[in-house]
Amino acid sequence: MAKKYAIGVDFGTLSGRAVLVEVDTGNEIATAVKEYPHGVMDEYLPYGNVRLEPDWALQHPQDYLDVLAETIPAVLKESGVSPDDVIGIGIDFTACTMLPIDKEGNPLCFDEKYKTQPHAYVKLWKHHAAQDEANRLNQIAQERGEKFLQLYGGKISSEWLIPKIWQILNEAPEIYEAADRFIEATDWIVLQLTGVEKRNSCTAGYKAIWHKKMGYPSKEFFKALDPRLENLVDEKLSRDIYPIGTKAGEITEKAAKLTGLRPGTAVAVGNVDAHVAVPAVGITEPGKMLMIIGTSTCHMLLGTEEKMVPGICGVVEDGIIPGYLGYEAGQSCVGDHFQWFIENCVPEEYKKEARDRGVSIHKVLREKASRLKPGESGLLALDWWNGNRSVLVDVDLTGMLLGCTLLTKPEEIYRALIEATAYGTRMIIDNFEEHGVPIYELYAAGGIAQKDEMMMQIYADVTNREIRISASPQTPALGSAMFGAVAAGSARGGFDSIVDAAKVMAKVLDKVYKPIPENVAVYEKLYQEYKILHDYFGRGQNDVMKRLKEIKKSVSKS
Repeated sequence: MAKKYAIGVDFGTLSGRAVLVEVDTGNEIATAVKEYPHGVMDEYLPYGNVRLEPDWALQHPQDYLDVLAETIPAVLKESGVSPDDVIGIGIDFTACTMLPIDKEGNPLCFDEKYKTQPHAYVKLWKHHAAQDEANRLNQIAQERGEKFLQLYGGKISSEWLIPKIWQILNEAPEIYEAADRFIEATDWIVLQLTGVEKRNSCTAGYKAIWHKKMGYPSKEFFKALDPRLENLVDEKLSRDIYPIGTKAGEITEKAAKLTGLRPGTAVAVGNVDAHVAVPAVGITEPGKMLMIIGTSTCHMLLGTEEKMVPGICGVVEDGIIPGYLGYEAGQSCVGDHFQWFIENCVPEEYKKEARDRGVSIHKVLREKASRLKPGESGLLALDWWNGNRSVLVDVDLTGMLLGCTLLTKPEEIYRALIEATAYGTRMIIDNFEEHGVPIYELYAAGGIAQKDEMMMQIYADVTNREIRISASPQTPALGSAMFGAVAAGSARGGFDSIVDAAKVMAKVLDKVYKPIPENVAVYEKLYQEYKILHDYFGRGQNDVMKRLKEIKKSVSKS
């Protein structure tokens, strides 16, 4: 009997990747990556050269179709696997990444008349320009005593669906009117593949204020936000929400031409990149936190009870694994943090050393930084270069570096930035445990987790916990492939549950990072100092960061 395969397609911030996986082993047979031609549009819209305001982040949905059209045929060609033997496909996406579409499911930005209108495009997860709407939403929800607020740590983020839709309504009402529906990009891709709209419970639960038992907030709440939003759910969204792990439909003739897959191939309901990664490392029970470390970090955790934890991104029943409460928290600046430093703060002599040795500048900095002892630099940083997601939920916070002298070296700053992200993770762990959600083990996934031994050791020392690493360099794509195999079901050679799939297809490395006691002791002292700065600048004692932002905004507009 021929081997069976599943494909996972992971749509990230800068690129999309497809992975072809053997269903009976979890072995990754072929991978293909496609950089988005338009990238992230955060300064200009190339059409009409429209300048974007601060905190915007847009994408072009054509890039996503290009990923399907190029990466899926590429993995089939590279592997020599017949499309007949691919039983299922799963999709995951960054979230909340949303777009307005017309009755036929076409993005409004595909229409010539909206080509130069920024609000017609995809708003990427890190589009933060709806902060005013988020602030107002949170204020009204608090005044009304809305129960849902506590399920999201007390605040709805500007990154999420409702603030983004409200921004469109406020700034481009003609786009709001023209949109037949607003949809998550992951659901839009599933619509392109199957011809049917099946909205997933993961993005609905974590990003659109939907609850398995209570549904969406009431019409009265939406009316209190803005009378024009009273019927938003029924007019522009959908109350039909499908659990993750279910089959959305099958590849259509049109999608078969685009991808090279056979019509009838099972397609899983869409999912989120962080959430699909959890079963991909074998986590199917509570007490184990997965950190998906990339440009940002998501912290995923299972629980058996619905606890109210302030500052998290959400707790959703069946949100990660059916039968459990899925908790999510996150940091909005991690890999981006280090990349900022590389692009702006590294002297020429370091770059020359990297060129002469034929290695990356990250490798040179890591080598130099790894020779430092914890605390040796005298530096401490706050990891808020892109705001704070958890536990403060405030995109108007900014980064800070304390303790510099005329003798401070680049590698000392680089290490301090890494340490800051570890302290941010420790804040999240402590916050969960203080509110009754225990964490015994840590897992890490993503390119940084696999490549950066120094960083993983720092995380083990700062959190005082062992860390296990995903064996897959493409953990979300592997997770999506697993959900694709579940969508196909055991009758077609797949699995009947994601727990069954995880037993066979999940992968972790043998290597375990263990805390070093002498480092733990020093980092405990530094972490206590971090907490003081965290609360002083982040909890309203000194709003200097926000005042500086206001001054910047007023000067740039004048």
